[in-house]
Amino acid sequence: MRTHYRTRRVNDVEVFYREAGPADAPVILLLHGFPSSSHMFRDLIPLLADRFRIIAPDFPGFGQTKSPPRGAFDYTFDHLADVLEGFTEALSLRRYALYVFDYGAPVGFRLAIRHPERVSAIISQNGNAYIEGFSDEWGPWEAYWREPSAANREACRASLSPEIIRDWQYGTGSDLSLLSPDGYELDIAYMAKPGAEEIQLDLILDYRSNVALYPNFQSYFRERQPPLLAVWGRHDPAFVPAGALAYQRDLPDAQVHLLDAGHFALETHAEEIAGLIRPFLGRLALRQSA
Repeated sequence: MRTHYRTRRVNDVEVFYREAGPADAPVILLLHGFPSSSHMFRDLIPLLADRFRIIAPDFPGFGQTKSPPRGAFDYTFDHLADVLEGFTEALSLRRYALYVFDYGAPVGFRLAIRHPERVSAIISQNGNAYIEGFSDEWGPWEAYWREPSAANREACRASLSPEIIRDWQYGTGSDLSLLSPDGYELDIAYMAKPGAEEIQLDLILDYRSNVALYPNFQSYFRERQPPLLAVWGRHDPAFVPAGALAYQRDLPDAQVHLLDAGHFALETHAEEIAGLIRPFLGRLALRQSA
């Protein structure tokens, strides 16, 4: 299946997205994380596109999406969700499974609590919604949330460095012989764009709004009981396996799989993850058609 590269304007944002698969197939909406883009799904898309319509957008401030500069656009998670909501409506996506990773989780879960009827299922790949999912590596970010001073903002800038992106985010817990440099080198290049670091620092501060919404996300899980597959790199230095297991507290039927991988598990385990998604969504389709 070929992947098509398209854009769709949503107000003042030109959303870049990848699309593959039959137009009439069930939709999977792939939502990337920090500091990546839809490029992170390059290996997964062809493994699913024979049976599903795959749509993977870049968020404002990420990848190839073109959005206004700081000051003309609020780089908050609420605003990212607003753009993604408009994007799904522009594409007439009335029903879709959500694949959420990292930053994609709080964006996707905002869409879910706004329009629960649109979400057929959730695949969470290191996409956190529980306090216990945090590792002990969040100190500078948490200090910035508590006191958004210039000094605390500057202390978070190290999170955006090439070394942290390459060695900590991508490298920790990964089989380096399977880890292509393409992913982290592209992320590093995007981060070097003018203004990119300041946008990311704004989002780091606003990440506290995601934590504040965790009770709302969890209420949605309990009340709506969406089918959920948690596929987690167990060596993730940011989001630990307890975050995956916590889903089963609110979703007793949730499937949880811990892989021998790091945060960017798709970089080394795309085939394994696709092999879990296909039967998960296949069984769901059979139940819905019965």
